[in-house]
Amino acid sequence: MNFIQAILMGIVQGLSEFLPVSSSAHLVFTSNFYKIFANVPIHDQSSQEIFFDIMVHLGTLIAVIFFFREDIIRITKALFKAIISRDFSDKEAKLGLFIIVGTIITIFIAYPINEFAEFIVYKPELAGLFLIITAFVLFYSERKSKNFTAKKTDVDFKTSVVIGIAQGLAALPGFSRSGWTIAAGLFGGLDRVTAARYSFLLSIPIILGASMVYPLVKIDINEAMTYNWHAIIVGTIVSCVVGYLCIKYFMKFLAKFSLNIFAYYCLIMGVFAVIFFSIF
Repeated sequence: MNFIQAILMGIVQGLSEFLPVSSSAHLVFTSNFYKIFANVPIHDQSSQEIFFDIMVHLGTLIAVIFFFREDIIRITKALFKAIISRDFSDKEAKLGLFIIVGTIITIFIAYPINEFAEFIVYKPELAGLFLIITAFVLFYSERKSKNFTAKKTDVDFKTSVVIGIAQGLAALPGFSRSGWTIAAGLFGGLDRVTAARYSFLLSIPIILGASMVYPLVKIDINEAMTYNWHAIIVGTIVSCVVGYLCIKYFMKFLAKFSLNIFAYYCLIMGVFAVIFFSIF
């Protein structure tokens, strides 16, 4: 791990975590492109690389928390008030409850496929294939969304479950977390901005949990002392700054435009990855 690689992957994570293009797939592509040009075997992945992936995800987590800080405070207060009073009629309290429901569903879906998700890290052509599937999910969600003449601006229980399932499946590199969750929201009749807001808020517990659990369970302290921490910290900061700017402008984009441009990108990038990594 060096500074150039860390900055590059920080930029990639910051852009692709919130855009519907699969950050995990792009980290897999970027890492393996680097290995090919550096003449390093693709299957050689150190624990430092895995830990770095966790850290740049933590960077984007900080970005989403900072961007939605007022929403998070408001939802948290409303949820605690509702728990105490046992009255969940408040809209923000319901949203907090649905985030919990979506997170629980995500864990039940993502945990059994975790080993397969780690296997895909060594199979970038498979991540490319999954990215192609994401493209068609985005295309279809936009088409389906047109059937709803009046778009919903509030998440309901059924939609939160469907979005939770979508986020769980997105544990697989190539299945974009933001893409699949926003698409699931569109399937449920939500407008794009509401679907994106819920998608980003729903990402917080999962990314927070992953960034805490993985280092505690799988990282050896003595081995961690040998990591290039300067590069890791720089990459994390870069992912945070780029991620914040990405959220800011992506939300404005969604208010006016469809997801089709990202669907075309996923299709092109997926086809390229399948062909390129199948050859090399």
